[in-house]
Amino acid sequence: MKLTAFKGGIHPAENKITAGMPVEKMTAPKMAIFPVSQHLGAPAKPVVKIGDRVLRGQIIAEPGGFVSVPIHSSISGEVVAIGEFPHPLGLTMTAIVVENDGLDEEIGYEELDPAGLDADAIKKRILAGGVVGLGGATFPTHVKLSPPKEKKIDTVILNGAECEPFLTADHRLMLEQGDRILSGLLIIMRALGVERGFVGIENNKPDAIASLQELAKKHKNIEVAGLKVHYPQGAEKQLIKTLVNREVPPGGLPMDVGCVVQNVGTAAAVYDAVALGKPIMDRIVTVSGPAVKDPKNVLVRLGTPFFEVIEYCGGLSEDTAKVVMGGPMMGIAQYTLNVPVIKSTSGILAFTKTDVDENAPRACIRCGKCVNACPMGLMPNELVKAIDNKDWELAEKLNVLSCIECGSCSFSCIGRRPIIQLLKYGKAETAKFKRNREEAEKSKAEQAGKK
Repeated sequence: MKLTAFKGGIHPAENKITAGMPVEKMTAPKMAIFPVSQHLGAPAKPVVKIGDRVLRGQIIAEPGGFVSVPIHSSISGEVVAIGEFPHPLGLTMTAIVVENDGLDEEIGYEELDPAGLDADAIKKRILAGGVVGLGGATFPTHVKLSPPKEKKIDTVILNGAECEPFLTADHRLMLEQGDRILSGLLIIMRALGVERGFVGIENNKPDAIASLQELAKKHKNIEVAGLKVHYPQGAEKQLIKTLVNREVPPGGLPMDVGCVVQNVGTAAAVYDAVALGKPIMDRIVTVSGPAVKDPKNVLVRLGTPFFEVIEYCGGLSEDTAKVVMGGPMMGIAQYTLNVPVIKSTSGILAFTKTDVDENAPRACIRCGKCVNACPMGLMPNELVKAIDNKDWELAEKLNVLSCIECGSCSFSCIGRRPIIQLLKYGKAETAKFKRNREEAEKSKAEQAGKK
């Protein structure tokens, strides 16, 4: 197939330290913490109370709306607390705490042949399994597979790029469980009525490309493609441009150009939920970085506190300065290691004082490096000025809402300015400004209609 390069982007050091390390299965935690917000959309609602005994795989919080999913316990034991606890996103949020009884008793699961299920039945089982985008976005998968009727989907793309430095969880999954991934892709295609599927993998994973290409020979409608190593190759819009040469319009979604993009881990979880009836209860986490004594890829039960995962990997060096959930480009720095592994925890990275740039940011010198690096064709330097001035109308005109928060601008800035943090703030405030304006216009129109 012919691939198309996207504009902008960067080439950070890959640091795939754990690429050759098979996944290790970690022991279950003594105490598991389950935030009810592990996905985009409405938080789940607890359906258990303190003192209840729960089983592994049991629903402990039900969906809070259509854009929501249930939360399942990854261990058997007693519910000992329901309240506000630290969350990896940097806030305190409602969570359910279960004390492990060591029995690991599990609920029963109903296995079904996906070939005998229609689209609605498939989506119901995906919802029941609590499946969300495991690449980090955590958008409920059953919603993503329910596009409006006027949006004709003809292509499904699996994202195996894993372009963030250090992270190798998807790489190991593709090597060790490729059949599970492709089976999930076929289920997703069936749910959407699509005949064409792609798997995109960056060329720094030749073993994964070769493995999946060999497995895909059994499926004439699935193509596995090696992609240029180019951050952020794994972003939805960039992946679509590369693989099928379609441009998602500003403010648009992949469905606007007939595509649905899912992560390879999500596809594997779809197979588990639909064919095996099993919900998401664990995930592969890359534990790496210069401050981690024994980097690994680990299969971790959801709810396991970060400190237990880090201890399993030998602990941290004395000069540790920062711990990040996710990758170094888009991840979130943690203020405590008492936060739990959640569905979006692709990595736990630790860095030393030497690795952390402690130099104060300098004034913008108008070099334009951030503009050249932006894969969305934005002008981060001008956006930062608008945000500093709280000019949300200008920020909207400059398309701040199209920012994918990849961090290429901050990485390129020779002044080490916190551009991505400002853009995240600006996106939230501009979205609020736009919402308020639309509500005011709607109210004005309603008032005019009454006269």
